[in-house]
Amino acid sequence: MDVPTVPKVLVVMGSDSDFPVLEPCFRTLTDFGIPYAGVVCSAHRTPDRAAELARTAESRGFGCVIAAAGLAAHLPGVLAAFTVLPVIGVPVKTGALDGLDALLAVVQMPPGVPVATVAIDGAVNAAVLAAQILAGSDAALRAKLVDYKISLARSVDDRDRRLQAKLDGLRA
Repeated sequence: MDVPTVPKVLVVMGSDSDFPVLEPCFRTLTDFGIPYAGVVCSAHRTPDRAAELARTAESRGFGCVIAAAGLAAHLPGVLAAFTVLPVIGVPVKTGALDGLDALLAVVQMPPGVPVATVAIDGAVNAAVLAAQILAGSDAALRAKLVDYKISLARSVDDRDRRLQAKLDGLRA
């Protein structure tokens, strides 16, 4: 019996200086057991490479793309222009506007070229969204996401218990 293979996630950074922002994304993908590849590619300095990455992503087994960029942040949109795979943009906090320019650039895509956009430096949410996209055709990954959401709820319950204990101490 063949075991279905989880499609890979292609993570593209505009610069290697974006790695600290994307490291939590790589860790989250690893935690979900999702294979990935990470590359540096510039929409402005290597546009032909960006187009080729996007054009060939699906045939190389990728199920979605995560693209991080700061400043003008054209990388997610350029990749989305050359693929039908879902592209998730991660605006990177950099420059005089602390990432607001990147956020606006990534979220303001023209009709027909969507980029799902997470918060500035929102690498974990990019990985979780990629997992949710891939889980549509993978029951095992979906189960991992259910467990993940349960663990999030439990962490809030734990924090509430700690708060209640502190408040009880103040009232005593």
